[in-house]
Amino acid sequence: MNTQFRKGVLEICVLTLISKKDMYGYEIVQNISKVIEVNEGTIYPILRRLTKEGYFETYILESNEGPARKYYKITQDGIENLERLKKEWNDFVYAVNIFLND
Repeated sequence: MNTQFRKGVLEICVLTLISKKDMYGYEIVQNISKVIEVNEGTIYPILRRLTKEGYFETYILESNEGPARKYYKITQDGIENLERLKKEWNDFVYAVNIFLND
C-alpha cells in the first residue's frame, strides 16, 4: 500500500479499534498489521498524540504474560472525533470515486 495512503488512514484505524474495546499498544499494532503493513514506531506516536489531545485515557493493567500493560480507552471527545473523521473519510472516498468511475 502506498505510504501516503497508509499515513492518512492510520489515525482513523486506531480510533476505530479502540472504540470497539480497550487495547494496549502492541495489540493495536497486531490488529492493524493484519490489514495494513505497519510497525510499532508508526503507531506509538499516534497513540501519544491522540492521548495528549484528549481522545484517549490510559490505565495500567497487570499481565499474566509479562510486564504490566498500558491500555488505551476512547473518551467522549475521541468518539466525536472518530465520527467527524468517518464523515470526512466517506465524503473524500465519494469524491475520489467520482473521478475514478467517470
